[in-house]
Amino acid sequence: MLWTKWLVLLLCWGATSGEQQAPERDAAPAELRADPRRQRSPPPVEPLDFGFVPAAVYDTHAYYEPGAIGILFHMVHAFLYVIQPNPFPKDLIVQVIQQNMGGIKIEEWRKPENVVLLLQWIYYEVGFLVCTTIGVLFVVLTPIIGMCFCVCRCCENCGGEMHQRQRKNIDCQRGFFTASLIATSIFIILGVLIAYAANHNVSSQIKSTRRFINTNMRDLKTFANNTPAQIDYLTGQYTTAKNKVLSELDNIGPLLGGRIHSQLEKEVVPSLDTALRMAGAMRETKEALENVSSSLEVLQEGTGKVQASLSEERASLSNTLSDPACTNGAVSHTCNSIRSTLSQLGVNADFSRLPDVSHALANINTVLRTDLSNIVQKGYSSFNDTPRLVKEQTKNIVSALPRVKGMLDKIGTEINGFAKMFPVEASLSNFTIFLNQEQKKIESFYPQIDQMDFYRWIGCVAVLCMIVLVLAFNVLGLLCGTCGYDKQATPTTRGCLSNTGGNLLMAGVGFTFIFAWVLMGIVTTLFVVGGNVEKLICEPLANRQLFKIIDTPFLVHPEKRNFLPGMLFQNPNIDLTLGSMYRECYENNGLYHALQLETMFNINSFLNRTVYNRDLAKVFDSVQVDLQDITLLEQAGRDNLINFANSGVGQIDYEAYLAEVNKGVTLVDLLSFSADLEAQADQLPRGALENALKGHASSIRQIHREHVVPMEQAMSTLSQSIKQLQRMSSDLPVKVTNILSAIDAAEYLITHNASHVVKQETKGYIQSLVGYFKQYTDWVKNSLTAEVAQCKPISNLVDSMEIVACSFIMDSVNTFWFGLGGCCVLLIPSIIFSVKLAKYYRRMDTEDVFEDGQESWN
Repeated sequence: MLWTKWLVLLLCWGATSGEQQAPERDAAPAELRADPRRQRSPPPVEPLDFGFVPAAVYDTHAYYEPGAIGILFHMVHAFLYVIQPNPFPKDLIVQVIQQNMGGIKIEEWRKPENVVLLLQWIYYEVGFLVCTTIGVLFVVLTPIIGMCFCVCRCCENCGGEMHQRQRKNIDCQRGFFTASLIATSIFIILGVLIAYAANHNVSSQIKSTRRFINTNMRDLKTFANNTPAQIDYLTGQYTTAKNKVLSELDNIGPLLGGRIHSQLEKEVVPSLDTALRMAGAMRETKEALENVSSSLEVLQEGTGKVQASLSEERASLSNTLSDPACTNGAVSHTCNSIRSTLSQLGVNADFSRLPDVSHALANINTVLRTDLSNIVQKGYSSFNDTPRLVKEQTKNIVSALPRVKGMLDKIGTEINGFAKMFPVEASLSNFTIFLNQEQKKIESFYPQIDQMDFYRWIGCVAVLCMIVLVLAFNVLGLLCGTCGYDKQATPTTRGCLSNTGGNLLMAGVGFTFIFAWVLMGIVTTLFVVGGNVEKLICEPLANRQLFKIIDTPFLVHPEKRNFLPGMLFQNPNIDLTLGSMYRECYENNGLYHALQLETMFNINSFLNRTVYNRDLAKVFDSVQVDLQDITLLEQAGRDNLINFANSGVGQIDYEAYLAEVNKGVTLVDLLSFSADLEAQADQLPRGALENALKGHASSIRQIHREHVVPMEQAMSTLSQSIKQLQRMSSDLPVKVTNILSAIDAAEYLITHNASHVVKQETKGYIQSLVGYFKQYTDWVKNSLTAEVAQCKPISNLVDSMEIVACSFIMDSVNTFWFGLGGCCVLLIPSIIFSVKLAKYYRRMDTEDVFEDGQESWN
C-alpha cells in the first residue's frame, strides 16, 4: 500500500475550500454600509481557459453476459432462493464478528447472547441444513441399503427368486416400467449434460480470466503512468492565471481607469447631457425668436396693405351701389343687401400692438457668442480622460511589475516544489515495475493453472462417467430386453438376448449402489460450499451489501470507527467507507475525491501562503488616484447658462401673441364674400351694374390672394414659434438651476468622494485579479475530483474479481452440483424400475403351469 500513500500525499496539494476569500473581501466599507444604493455586486471575472486534463483511456469492461448457459445459472439461483429465501443477514454477521473479535472459544458459545446468535444462524441456514441432512442420510444409507438388498436377493428374497407369476396384466406392467425407466434415464441424461456444460464452462472461462488479468494490469499501468503527467498539467496551468494577472497589471491604467470612469459616469454623464441639451435649446430659441421677429414684421406691414386695399375696395363698391340702376324696385333689394355687408370688408387682427422681441433676441445673440456646446464637450473630454490620469498616477504599479512577476513566479515555484516534495513519480514507477513483476508471476502460473484445470476437468468427467456407466447399462438393458423379448416364450424359455437385457439392468442397479453414495457425497459437499458462497458472498457482493458489513462502524475494534481509513491512513475517524469509494471509482471520479483526501490535509494554509499572497495586495496599497483636475463645466459655461435664464425669453407676453394669431386676418372670409357678391350680381338684370359687381368680386379675390394668403402663412409660422418659445421658456430659471446643481453634485462627487470610488474600484480590480487565481484553484479542485487519477481501474478490479469468482467459477460449480444432484436423486427411481423391469427380461428357473384349471409348480 506504499504507492497508495504516496499518491494520497501527492493529490492533497490541489484541494481548495471554495470559501477562501482575502480578508479585504469580507470587510465592507463604512460608506457602502451607510448608503445601500451605492452597493453593487463584484464585477464579473473573465473566465480562463485551462484546457483539458490529459485523459486516461481504460480497456477493461467489467461486464459478463453468460449467454445460453445463463438459463441454467438462473435455474440454480431460483433453486437456491427456494432453499434459502431469507434476506442477507447483515446484522447477524456483524454481531458475530463483534462478539467473537478475540477469537472463537468453545466456552464463549455457552453465553446466552452467543446461543441466540447460534439459533439465529441455524434459522438462517435451515434450508441448507435440511438439504445437507438429506444428502448425508443418502450417503450413509445408500451403501447400507445396497448391501442389505444384495444379501436379501441372495436369499431369494426382494425379487431374487427366479420365478415369475403369470398374470393377465403382465404386458401392461412391463410397458409401464419400461416407459418409466426410459423417462428416468432421459432426465438423468439431461442432468449429465447440465453438469458437463457447467464443467466445460469453467475451463472456457478460465481462459477468459487471462483477458481480465491483462486488461486490469494494463489499466493499472495506465493509471500509474498518466497520473504524474496529469499532475504536471495541473501545476503547469498556473502559468495561465499568472499571465492573465500580469497582462491586467500591465494595462492597469485603461482597466482601473475604465472601472472608475464607469462608476462615476452614472452621475457625471447625465448632468453633462442636460447641459448639452440646453445648448441646443439656446440655438432653437434664437431661431424661434428670429422667426417671431420676421413674421411680426411681415404681419404688421401686410396689415396696413390689406387695410388700405379693403378701404379702397369698399369705397369703390359703395360708389357702384350708388348707381341709379339700384333705385329700380326689383334691383334695390339686392343693392341694399350688398350695401349692408360693406362694413365686413375690414382687418380683424391688429399686430401693431404686440410687444417687440428684439431685446430678447439681442440677449440670446449675446449668450450664443459663448459656445456652450464646446465647453460641455471639454467637460466630456476631461471626464473621459480618467483612464489616462489613472495611468499617469499608477506608474508606480507598472514599475513594480518585475517585483510582482517575481512574486507570482515564487508562487509557481512553491506549487511545483510542493508537488515535487513527494516522490510520486518514483513511487508510481516502482508501482509499475511491481505490476510488471506480478503480471509475470501470474503468467508463470498459467501452465500450472491449465494443468490443474485439466485434472479438474478429468475428475469431473470421471464423476459423470459413473453416471454414464449406469445409463449405459440401463440403455443396453432396455435395448436387449426390448429387442429380445418374445411374448410367446414362457419365463423359463426366454431367449439369450432378453436374459442379457435383464442382467444388464441388474448390473446397472449394482453400479448405482456402488457409485450413488460417492456422487451424493460430492454433491452435498459442493452444495454446502457453493450454495453458501453464492448466498453469503456473491449475492451480497453483487448488490453491495457486503460493503455495508465492512463499512459498519466499530466493526473490527470498539475504538476504531471506520475500517478503510484506519487501514490506509491510520485515522479511523475519517468518514470514508469502502462502499463510497467503490461508487466514486465506479463513476470514474478521481482518487482524491474517492478517498476524501480533503479531510486529511489543511490546504487552506498552503493556498494562503501561495496563491492568495498578501504581498500582492500590499502592492496596491500605494494606489493613489487624484481626479481634482477634472472640470466638467467651466465658469464661462455656467455664466452662459445663467445669462440664458435671464435673457428675457420668459417675460414675453405669449398670451397676447396667441390671442392675435388665433384671430383671422379680415373680419370676413374674402373668398366667401366675393362668391356671395357674384351670386347676388347674377340675380340682377344683365347690364353695367352686374358687370361692375362681378369686377369688385374679382378685385376682392385678388386682395385675398396677394395680401391675405402671405399673412396667413406668416401667422402660422408666428404661432409655431410662439408655442415653441413658450414651451422652452417655461420654468427656464429652474431648469438652469437644476442643471448647475447636477453638475455641482457630479463635480463634488469627483473632488470629494473620488477617493472612496477609487478605493472601491481598486478593491474590485484586486478582487478580479484574485478571481483568476480562484478560478485556477477551483479548476484544480474540480479536476482532482473528476479527471486526475481516475480510479475506474479499482472498481474494475473489484468487478473483475466478482465476475471471475462468482460468474465464472461459482455459477458453474453450482450448476455442476445441481445437474449431478438431480442425477443422484433420479438414480433411486432408476433402481426401482430397473429391478422391476429385469424380472420381465431375465430367464426364470421356474414358472406357473396350469393343468385342468389347477395351478401347479414345476
